[in-house]
Amino acid sequence: MGPLAWLVGCHGSREGLHHVLLLSSLQEERSRSEHNLVNIQKTHERMQTENKISPYYRTKLRGLYTTAKADAEAECKASFLPTAAKIAGLYNDSEPPRKTMRRGVLMTLLQQSAMTLPLWIGKPGDKPPPLCGAIPASGDYVARPGDKVAARVKAVDGDEQWILAEVVSYSHATNKYEVDDIDEEGKERHTLSRRRVIPLPQWKANPETDPEALFQKEQLVLALYPQTTCFYRALIHAPPQRPQDDYSVLFEDTSYADGYSPPLNVAQRYVVACKEPKKK
Repeated sequence: MGPLAWLVGCHGSREGLHHVLLLSSLQEERSRSEHNLVNIQKTHERMQTENKISPYYRTKLRGLYTTAKADAEAECKASFLPTAAKIAGLYNDSEPPRKTMRRGVLMTLLQQSAMTLPLWIGKPGDKPPPLCGAIPASGDYVARPGDKVAARVKAVDGDEQWILAEVVSYSHATNKYEVDDIDEEGKERHTLSRRRVIPLPQWKANPETDPEALFQKEQLVLALYPQTTCFYRALIHAPPQRPQDDYSVLFEDTSYADGYSPPLNVAQRYVVACKEPKKK
């Protein structure tokens, strides 16, 4: 009798299939973590040419190692032994499940959010509105609870970094936001002034009809580094050519002779303007 038949026979088709899906999720978790582990290795290789860890590397590695730690924990939780123990009734099914979202699931949700961002389609002569593509929010705009934003926060070691966050509330009395770190592994709530919060685009700009609503080649931006929840400074290598395309960006990286990484793709949803001056 195969494992699927055994599980179905022991707990009924619905329960058995549930556990089979848990087992298959282990392999998916491992596959998702491979990209991040390779990224860590490559980053360390690039650092060998320097005698110190730059602020850029410190911030980047912090995000990558946080992801790797969460991936490892998720893989352990999804492994076969706890699942087999549960099937055998060796621990109490009535214990409430943990609320923390698996890292791989979070990355998938972020990708889906980018893919499902609506494309702005205006009437002839209409100009794209604020928060369409590269067009910033109006000066009096206030992000709503639940909106995703780029937020500049202080890390434990005192360094500042831009993270992906969710708006909890806004106080008109203090002109400050309360935001939650989107990364549930280090779930923190931050109180931030408006200048430390950048609303993310609410529509994709259509390159074929509204190219002016996109960031252009060599423009300085903040972009979400792949497989992390942190934004880093980058240059636009190439804007999208079709509505479904991503930006191609060059992240600032001092380990390369020209100071920038090879091109990486980042969705319109996660690219915002950087008001800081370009490094020379």
